[in-house]
Amino acid sequence: MHKHIAIYTDGSCLGNPGPGGWGVLIPGQGTDKVPDIRLSGGEAHTTNNRMEMMAIIKALEWLHENINKGELADARITLYSDSNLLMGTLNKGWKRNVNTDLWALIDKFRAWLHIEWTWVKAHATNKLNNQVDKLALAAATTAKNNLPREEY
Repeated sequence: MHKHIAIYTDGSCLGNPGPGGWGVLIPGQGTDKVPDIRLSGGEAHTTNNRMEMMAIIKALEWLHENINKGELADARITLYSDSNLLMGTLNKGWKRNVNTDLWALIDKFRAWLHIEWTWVKAHATNKLNNQVDKLALAAATTAKNNLPREEY
């Protein structure tokens, strides 16, 4: 039986460009043995698309660092994002005109993995997507608060 891993990702930017944040939620199994994984971070000057991409990179990077390679290779991964651009590019092969540095990292981390890229409506009824949105916004706010006022 193959393990299923669900991942929720989101990015946020206060201004575009501006201070930004990304968030990742990997739900556990509802037990103390497998807790939810929450990751977030931010950058002082970025764009929303870069933060959406960074969330995916950080999620896949976490998988590679924390799950046995054999188990990961056999896992069925569903990654949820509210980014039409990212899901269209990953599912439909849309052109990658910008952020080629981040696309290269996504390709590196997704190589040989079985990932279903799933779009989810933003700010709607998906509880886990709303949680990851809050993580990204909090990280963007932290990035903004760490800047001297004249930089935003």
